Amino acid sequence: MARNIEKDEVSGTETTGHEWDGIKELNTPLPRWWLWTFYGCVIWAIGYTVYYPAWPLINGATPGIGGYTSRGALVESVNVAKEAQKGQLDKIAAASVDDILKDDQMRDFARAGGAAAFKVNCVQCHGSGAAGSPGYPNLNDDDWLWGGTVDQIYTTLQHGIRYTQDGDTRDSQMPAFGADGILEPAQISEVANYVVSLSGGQADAAKAEAGKQVFADNCAACHGDDGKGNKDLGAPNLTDGIWLYGGSVDAVTAQINKPRHGVMPAWSGRLDPTTIKELAVYVYSLGGGQAATQ
Repeated sequence: MARNIEKDEVSGTETTGHEWDGIKELNTPLPRWWLWTFYGCVIWAIGYTVYYPAWPLINGATPGIGGYTSRGALVESVNVAKEAQKGQLDKIAAASVDDILKDDQMRDFARAGGAAAFKVNCVQCHGSGAAGSPGYPNLNDDDWLWGGTVDQIYTTLQHGIRYTQDGDTRDSQMPAFGADGILEPAQISEVANYVVSLSGGQADAAKAEAGKQVFADNCAACHGDDGKGNKDLGAPNLTDGIWLYGGSVDAVTAQINKPRHGVMPAWSGRLDPTTIKELAVYVYSLGGGQAATQ
């Protein structure tokens, strides 16, 4: 039987016979070019899932006949990058940190590698800009507890500070003058005021004058008669206004009474020797590095 074909009065297009709430569906086929494109995409997708890993399985996915993996591609690209860097890395491995600084190409390469290593291993304590925070040294200034030559920085990175697992670690301990009863509270107050006065901080003049002798008797052995410190002992310079734990009378009093001793890990064994050299060059280049003494 021939069916009655109804056409839409407005567009003149045939309807399908479907109607919802007075709205009739027009019989408008998809363009032929669109259909062929769609079919082509379906065929391409099937081929893609056959060639590449795609369908999930219980313990993985179909491997694909092409043998491609994103992990394998990453390893390959990393190996290509390492091969491209191998020449410079070999030169850095064979050179001393002082010699690296003398070679412009090696120095720039080492700084770039050190900057990357710093972001992964050091920013957690020293900050992304290496400006430090209370208890963590600012690596941009020229105040160094253990010396700021590139070789001294390299040694500090290798063996750490007060890192008990390394027999060659940098180590020094400030006595707990209050907690261990070495000084009376009044003496601690006096010497704290004296120490603060050395850098021009706000201190009680009378107490500072009295604390001068306390300092000479108990502190000068490490910090020096003039309070300028001793890098061989890791004793800080007390005259420059740079403070690791705060420079107020209260903060200095707390440190004299029961000092805090920071710990830095030894990076030998954690990082390869070449990376440690690159880190030393990078830290040295931040602006506070010191020239080697002749």
